[in-house]
Amino acid sequence: MTTTPSTPPAPVDVLVVGAGPTGLLLAGDLAAQGLSVTLVERRPHGISNMTRAFAVHARTLELLDSRGLADELVGSGIPLSSIRFFGRLSLDLSGLRTRFPFLLVTPQYEVERLLERRARAAGVRFRHETRLTSLRQSPASDTVTAELRAADGGTSTLEARYLVGTDGVRSQVREALGLPFPGTSVIRSLVLADVRLAEEPPGVLTVDGDGEAFAFIAPFGDGWYRVMGWDRMHQPDDSAPVDLDELRGVARRALGTDYGMHDARWISRFHSDERQVPAYRTGRVFLAGDAAHVHSPAGGQGMNTGLQDAANLSWKLAAVLRGHTASPEALLDSYHEERHPVGAQVLRSSGALIRLAMARTPLQRTARMVATTVLSHVQPASDKVIGMVSGLAISYAAPRGAHPLTSRRAPDLSLREGRLHQLLRDGAFVLVTPAGTPTPEMPTPPTHAHWKDDRTTALLVRPDGYIAWASDHPDPAALRAALTR
Repeated sequence: MTTTPSTPPAPVDVLVVGAGPTGLLLAGDLAAQGLSVTLVERRPHGISNMTRAFAVHARTLELLDSRGLADELVGSGIPLSSIRFFGRLSLDLSGLRTRFPFLLVTPQYEVERLLERRARAAGVRFRHETRLTSLRQSPASDTVTAELRAADGGTSTLEARYLVGTDGVRSQVREALGLPFPGTSVIRSLVLADVRLAEEPPGVLTVDGDGEAFAFIAPFGDGWYRVMGWDRMHQPDDSAPVDLDELRGVARRALGTDYGMHDARWISRFHSDERQVPAYRTGRVFLAGDAAHVHSPAGGQGMNTGLQDAANLSWKLAAVLRGHTASPEALLDSYHEERHPVGAQVLRSSGALIRLAMARTPLQRTARMVATTVLSHVQPASDKVIGMVSGLAISYAAPRGAHPLTSRRAPDLSLREGRLHQLLRDGAFVLVTPAGTPTPEMPTPPTHAHWKDDRTTALLVRPDGYIAWASDHPDPAALRAALTR
């Protein structure tokens, strides 16, 4: 009897490891472009990882708006038009030039809920209770081979054309690559809990400290509050027992009251690191989110930075996999070139905030007072901080001689065909030109929109909302060259 050898399954286009916000957005973007995507996650489906993230900044809301999710997310949270630090410094967000001039306070699981729904609708294949144990790639191969282990002990092998590790600070993908994760523990023995409060705090976000202790309180919106506290004089290991009395004491020292904390449904102790991997790309494997960088919780920038990593990488992978670029390696390398400096900047800014909160010596407290005074009274300095924390001021390095708008964020322009963020929902480039400009003939033409007024500038906007090319007086040849490039 003759048997026919079985044909090995075709490799998936992208294997994503880690189903937090970064992995969910990335997987959903790729699947929405018609690519085959498998997402593996060690947690059972529906089990929250009890994350610390509570802040969704304006730039992240813009990215979610270009995926049709922002308005629903805003409805789940509480918008803050200002952020208060150290009891004295208040940063006003209401003047931001965006549809979202605020900080949205909403738990991370609401972000995950919307992104998972979108990813499933787009066709992402989920494999929960599964972890990556090893991976291999060779220069001669155009795939990555991942070894996976399920919770029941079963093992399997999966081939993918590309693999992205979005599996957090203890990334198994990063470990399998043998990459270092240099940095330090910036703060030890933070206590985190979900509690009820007998008294409602006066502000939506409550945060303060005196150098010896600090505390943070934010609402879930359903009667529960997330509370975080730190005590300089009591810093045991993460494994040390913790109870609500300890957190009450920290809150009283930092805030003057514990607001009657009771009925903790969850309480834990952790430490906060500042680390960044030196390379976001190794061959066909990429790292994003906390797998690539981890920061102090100050400023609430961690989840936002990861989501922006995903938005930057997803369209580039899609362009390469669909054969829409003449320089695939250069395009994929640009992910590290653009996002690594942003991760480093977030490490600096969040680190500065946490160190100011922990100021203890007279010199440190003087530095905090000076910083607070400058940011309260010098508008350009305040605007710069607000722009970086909100993400709206983030831009990328432009080629030499490029138009000044190149590599900058494109605001949500009001065009004849609709808002720019609505036009970006197809995941394609958007070309904005003066009225009457014909649509260029291209194998993969961009979405073409026109100014409502008599402006003559032409813009080519990337799927992640950054300007790829601009010209004040475009001619057909320059436009075609830009689209080809």
